[in-house]
Amino acid sequence: MPRVRRGRMRGKESVKRDERGSYEDEREKCLEPLPTTKGFTLTIPIPIPPNPNAPPPIPHPHHSPPPPKISATLTTPIPFSISDAALASRGFALHTTPAALNLDHLNTVFASVGFPKRDTAKIRTALNHTDAMLWIEHAKSAGKPVAFARATGDGVFNAIIWDVVVDPSFQGIGLGKAVMERLVAELLHRGILNIALYAEPRVVGFYRPLGFAADPDGIRGMVFSRKHQKKR
Repeated sequence: MPRVRRGRMRGKESVKRDERGSYEDEREKCLEPLPTTKGFTLTIPIPIPPNPNAPPPIPHPHHSPPPPKISATLTTPIPFSISDAALASRGFALHTTPAALNLDHLNTVFASVGFPKRDTAKIRTALNHTDAMLWIEHAKSAGKPVAFARATGDGVFNAIIWDVVVDPSFQGIGLGKAVMERLVAELLHRGILNIALYAEPRVVGFYRPLGFAADPDGIRGMVFSRKHQKKR
């Protein structure tokens, strides 16, 4: 029987080599990323075939542990419902920073969809504490947003999406979906998987096709309210 050397531990994986082949080299090939385009990325476990040159495992004196499980990451591009090129051909430009954003007009859009008007200085402070945002302007209205959404969170695990609005004059042409798809894609790209938002009952149907579910697995969202606070 050929002499077996134990490889270094990598997390919960143990890779073994022998003189006839390298199982680790085959693993590295399986983990090589595929070319990507703009869109979502999916992480799908892919079983790696056993190394035919690997020696039989050495039994443990008390028990036989299961073989290590190795998974690879497959990056699958999923196109947006409206491409960046299609938006540009219709005169729309995408922005991810508030540098050129007209806050007064944003406030007007908020009011036009039923949001309360806010102090612009406070809006700027909120945007400075925003982790990701996307807004769309039209070529005929520089700096004036016709669609907007932003997200806050811890930058690692959790994010909440806020202020999803579309100017009533530009509703019904897919801008709200375009903003949401890209914002969610950006959060997923950063590894943030717990993404939440607040939605009025009349717009729940808009968010469901985008992957959002109301009260998933029986989990209920709770919001602090002074009128429901118990008196001590």
